[in-house]
Amino acid sequence: MPEIDPLVEVRSGAEICNACRFCDSYCAVFPAMELQRAFSDGDLRYLAYLCHNCRGCYYACQEAPEPIDINLPRSFAELRDESHARFVWPGLFAPLFRRNGLVVSVTCLVSIMLVFLATLLLPPHPGAITRAQSGPGAFYQVIPWVLMASIAGGSLLFSVFALAVSGVKFWQESGRKGKWIKLTVIMHAMRDIATLQNLGRGDQNCSDHDKSFSILRRRFHHAMAYGFLFCFLATCTATIYAHFFDQPAPYPLFSLPVLFGTIGGIGITIGTSGLIWVKIISDPAPAVARLMSTDFALLVLLWLAAMTGLVLLAMRTTAAMGVLLALHLGIILALFLLLPYSKFVHGLYRSLALLRAAADRSQLDRKNCSP
Repeated sequence: MPEIDPLVEVRSGAEICNACRFCDSYCAVFPAMELQRAFSDGDLRYLAYLCHNCRGCYYACQEAPEPIDINLPRSFAELRDESHARFVWPGLFAPLFRRNGLVVSVTCLVSIMLVFLATLLLPPHPGAITRAQSGPGAFYQVIPWVLMASIAGGSLLFSVFALAVSGVKFWQESGRKGKWIKLTVIMHAMRDIATLQNLGRGDQNCSDHDKSFSILRRRFHHAMAYGFLFCFLATCTATIYAHFFDQPAPYPLFSLPVLFGTIGGIGITIGTSGLIWVKIISDPAPAVARLMSTDFALLVLLWLAAMTGLVLLAMRTTAAMGVLLALHLGIILALFLLLPYSKFVHGLYRSLALLRAAADRSQLDRKNCSP
């Protein structure tokens, strides 16, 4: 049976939903949908990312699963997957999204192997990974700072640039190209991004695995997202300690880098573990089975990055420090490389979709207030 073009399926569903309007108050998608009389491809991709997959509309729909089989959560997920490859930069990496679970797994293994080889063979301390290290600068006895900074910094800068190019491509296709966004609109969008208020039907939140509503998925998302932010703060403060205060890592337990990193690692571990559990117990009907490996791959990679960091912190004064450091850095390298080529990109596109939604609401309010 030939596959249906995701754009065709989403356009059909959007037109039916736009005529019905039963789910008008369920989430941000349906009010945004009602602003359009005809849907361009960019409009449909924008709506797909504005959807937070709370599934409330699926369980409320009188046409799902029968007789018409309206299933917007599933259709939007298919279109998001197709859009990941469409907007990716460089374009030759688009096939990486077809079997993303395998790509993430292989990249992670190769990155770990490369870091281990670097610690075993490269000067000035080849083989230091097998010897106990302690005190200030102990990490750099295992992996020289220049090498560590070059690998992590180079991969992260490339990924940030790739994400920026992809974001511009999405923004241009969404129909907002060349239009200025007011600061108040940006602040409203930032609030929506930070609170995840669209992750659910009004104030009832998300359908985790059936028609009942729960706040768990939103809380797990918050733990993961804010954990990631705290880990970023840990990296920033560690850079300040090293370059402005001449204090090389590792740092005392109650220093800012360690405190931020510990909070962030615990948050990511709890968030990813919870989201994995929610996906396992969730109703498969509104989901796309072939995309589960993509979802699990990123969550497991984030979980490994956080857990190896926490274990390294706990055992940094033992003989296992060198091995744990190499393992952690290998996973971090894989994570940085895969930011533009994994499910991570949906966070960028969803944020931009929320920005367009805030801009459209502001424009509508101005029209309604004009004499």
